[in-house]
Amino acid sequence: MITAMGANRYARMFRLGVWALLLILGAVLAFAATGEDRQRSALLLDIDGAIGPATSDYVVRGLKQARDEGAELVILRMDTPGGLDTAMREMIKEILASPVPVATYVAPAGSRAASAGTYILYASHIAAMAPATNLGSATPVAIGGMPGMPDEQPQRDDRSRDREDKETKETKDKEAEAGDAAEERPAEPRRGTSPMERKVLEDAVAYIKGLAERHGRNAEWAEQAVREAVNLTYSEALALNVIDVVAESVEDLLKQIHGRTVKMDVGTRVLNTENLQVIQVEPDWRSRLLSVITNPNIAYILMMVGIYGIIFELANPGNIFPGVVGAICLVLALYAFQVLPINYAGLALIILGVVLMIAEAFVPSFGILGFGGIAAFVVGSIILMDETTLSISIPLIGGTALVSAAFFIWVLSRLVAIRRRKVVTGEEEMIGMEGTAMDEFVGNRGRVWLHSETWSAESPLPVAKDERVRVVGMQGLLLKVEPITEHTETHKGAAT
Repeated sequence: MITAMGANRYARMFRLGVWALLLILGAVLAFAATGEDRQRSALLLDIDGAIGPATSDYVVRGLKQARDEGAELVILRMDTPGGLDTAMREMIKEILASPVPVATYVAPAGSRAASAGTYILYASHIAAMAPATNLGSATPVAIGGMPGMPDEQPQRDDRSRDREDKETKETKDKEAEAGDAAEERPAEPRRGTSPMERKVLEDAVAYIKGLAERHGRNAEWAEQAVREAVNLTYSEALALNVIDVVAESVEDLLKQIHGRTVKMDVGTRVLNTENLQVIQVEPDWRSRLLSVITNPNIAYILMMVGIYGIIFELANPGNIFPGVVGAICLVLALYAFQVLPINYAGLALIILGVVLMIAEAFVPSFGILGFGGIAAFVVGSIILMDETTLSISIPLIGGTALVSAAFFIWVLSRLVAIRRRKVVTGEEEMIGMEGTAMDEFVGNRGRVWLHSETWSAESPLPVAKDERVRVVGMQGLLLKVEPITEHTETHKGAAT
């Protein structure tokens, strides 16, 4: 009887334990499902300002983070005047190959996606703009060719030019007689005025048209944006199928693109943007450091500090500090110039200008080398950067030139003062000094007390003991002296 009751108790406890285990397991699964919903996220990256190596590094690392964390979407909130072609293309490659959809959102109100920003907008899986924004002006700006590149047409003599001008005038007259048909003929698209310009322009056109065709956007307007630098407002862009969405905010953007199908690197994907947690990704220390040193103004200052640091170290060996600081700054500047679109002719002029200003301190050119160095330095600084969106501040160039000029003038003034100063060492110092005869000269020779020292001396005139003498010459360690007396002055007058 006791055994049966114990068995029933154990069976009942077993059933309760199973039910408790099932309840716990259900709660764990529900919690896991809830946690999974909370982990669904969209990463928000801000592109603000000119696009350069730091921007590219920041975006590429953000896309990698989104892939590693399994994010549903990456949002590039953008406001840019454009930037470097190399940085832009690196970003676009990563966007096109990203397994996570990328939505580029031109925001907040008043922002723009000019030049490189237009290309990035076309490359993104979702292109969106906020009200009161614009895009366009996608023409490459550094397409004027290399300095010294010959023109497309060879030079012609005056007679050839006159003949061609006459033929051109006759052709224009014939076209004018053709009537309104010629006037209604559509204008030819911009092709460029030199082989280099055409090469870069056609490459940019093909590139942006390829991006437009990939995502089914307006390729014709994209070509106009490159060839003619045209712009669109947010409403015009939506009407012309340049963008997909006009959104008031990031939340509005997520709501509007939910359920859209986008073309990925492999296949297509339906966006699920409901209840996404938006996580803003801030640039890390590496991106911040890269952003600082690749700023053209900072790179310029680093170069100048590096050059002057090395100069001071060479002028004063053993100080160590100027040399160390100069070497570090120069290496950082060279790294920045490696990734920035610098004009090497400008860099050469800057270095030449500094060398000329230093040479002025050692070569008496009456300021020619110094002022020539200042001119070379200023011109080189102005043409150092080829890009309009990444250029050195003119006030910074002027301030640096003024400081260099002030330093150069100070060195010149110190040199002039030193040259005018009386020599205080060597044979030149001794000439004209006065001393006292220690005893009477015998055979025109004797010893004098001069400069707190005893010297051997000779004189063409008799010298008595304790008589004052003046040094008029020096031969080795033998002084040529003459007594300072009225007799000496009379003798000198007669000789004269």
